[in-house]
Amino acid sequence: MTASIKDDHTGITFRETMAGGFALGTTDPEAGAKSPDQLAMHATIHIHDIDAFIADPQHKAELTGTIDFAPLGSGLVADSGVFGLFSPSGNPELTYMVYELGFAHGGQRHYLAGKKHVKLGSPLRMWGETTTLYTTLHQGPDASGKVLGAGVLTLGVVALFKLLGTLEATDSDSLLESATAKAKFFKFFSSELTRTYVTQQPDT
Repeated sequence: MTASIKDDHTGITFRETMAGGFALGTTDPEAGAKSPDQLAMHATIHIHDIDAFIADPQHKAELTGTIDFAPLGSGLVADSGVFGLFSPSGNPELTYMVYELGFAHGGQRHYLAGKKHVKLGSPLRMWGETTTLYTTLHQGPDASGKVLGAGVLTLGVVALFKLLGTLEATDSDSLLESATAKAKFFKFFSSELTRTYVTQQPDT
């Protein structure tokens, strides 16, 4: 019989809600953003090991949550998902914040895929780029499927402060471990913002 081994790696979890105009029948997020129909993504990010997350070149983590979109329904549960923070795009002057959620509707698999485009440039662009998610809805289990709709989701100031209030350390045995994990996350996040918008150094 194999004994269970405790995962002693401290992680981070936080919740984020983004919403905006979204339309079926278009592949262009900016066109879909003009729709009166609103799509809301209620996401929970699970970084199980903060050190591994920072060391990973893709900076990927697990994403779960629910989706509200009147043409499909409310409270649609996403049972799989991917989060990426400053993930490489192939262009050293551009990184992505990735939010992807897979869910079932009407007996079919659907996949909501969104990216925030973080580009080297003026600090004046920072707020808009880090809070604007260009999003497409795909048929099937991943983003390779047919595009069923598109739109743009955003994070408002109030939602941002709510996000900060949900940030918690996981699998920590002490207040020191918890504080250290949070400090590592904020250091990574702030250093990437500084690299992108202040020193304007390409991603390496």
